[in-house]
Order: sequence, then C-alpha cells, then structure tokens
Amino acid sequence: MLPLLFVAVKVSCRSDSRADLCICHDGDAYCEPANHAILGFLRGELVVDAGVRMGVLNRIGVALDSDLLKRFDRFIAKLGYTNRSEAFRDLIRDRLVGEQTASPDAIVVGTVTLIYDHHAHGVTEKLTELQHEHHELVVSTSHAHLDHDSCLEVLIVHGQSAQVEQFAGRLIGLKGVQHGRLVKTVPPHALDTGKKTIPRHTHKHPH
Repeated sequence: MLPLLFVAVKVSCRSDSRADLCICHDGDAYCEPANHAILGFLRGELVVDAGVRMGVLNRIGVALDSDLLKRFDRFIAKLGYTNRSEAFRDLIRDRLVGEQTASPDAIVVGTVTLIYDHHAHGVTEKLTELQHEHHELVVSTSHAHLDHDSCLEVLIVHGQSAQVEQFAGRLIGLKGVQHGRLVKTVPPHALDTGKKTIPRHTHKHPH
C-alpha cells in the first residue's frame, strides 16, 4: 500500500481553488497542483512546497491515561499547537536533539547567554580574552546594556560538543558573571542522517 501524501500550501480543510489536490490531516489540508502531487504519490514520498522530499508519514497509536491526556491537551493549547501530532513530533525531536548533542564528539550549534556586572573587576576583559582564545568556536556575539550595572551578552557557537561545553563553562564560571546558560542543538538533517558533522553551506541567503 502506498503511503499517504501531504503537500503544501496549508489551508483550511475545505476545497481550495488554488490547487488541484488537497489531502486532509488533523483538521488541516495540504494542497498542490495535481501533477506534482501525483508524481510524489507514485514515488511514495511526502512532498512539501515545490516538491521537496521530506519523508513518509507513518501512523502510530499511543495509549495514554485520560487525565494525562487532558493535561497534555491543555499544555499544548497554551503553546499554540492546533493538533497533537505536531506536539508529539516536537517532543520526539527534542529528545533526539538532546541525545545527539550529549555525545562529546557531536558537532553542534548553540548559544551561550550571559548576564554579568560590568563593574566587576576585569570581567569584560576576561570575557573578550576567552572568546579570542576560542575564536574557532565563536560564530558571532551580541551585546546589550540592561541597566546601570548589568550587561547581556549572547554568543552563537559552533563546534564539537565537548569543546563547546568546556568553553561555555569557563565563560559562565567567571567572577562577575551573574547567570549563564548554554543551549545546544543540531539542524533536522543531522537527526535524519545520524551525521556527527554539520557541513558549512555554500549557498547565499537574502538576509
């Protein structure tokens, strides 16, 4: 049996004059001119926006306690989810990202967020010195003055997970840094392929 096909643009689950084929799922419809959609269907692909291959949809059943499900529904409604499927997908992705970034050898991207007292002796110079020492890990930095005493600094980092963690730990541990946090992640394609590296892309973006 061929898998279901879902194609963008996303519209309400009604007829759509802009597209030849719409398929409904979780109250949403995904539409595409039939020539694109049928070709994807025959190949057994999930096609999104101009024929980009995304994967095959698999339906699964999950047994949950009714009270737990009600709490889950309230939780995802507050976050703005319109259906459970996307919420489950995001939870799964989050666990997979956590597992992959925990590997010391994994190549990750992330942010280091720091709040520090710029009056603290030498903290500004030490932050700058550390960033120069580990310049290969630092993609960019952003700095903001929060009030008379406190500064916010956000670093975008890229590199081996263990090295990024060690670097972030040294920054956060500096005297004068009041709060700091490292957040690591990987792009979706790294989860799909299980690759440990994030290749540098060569195409240009409009921004």
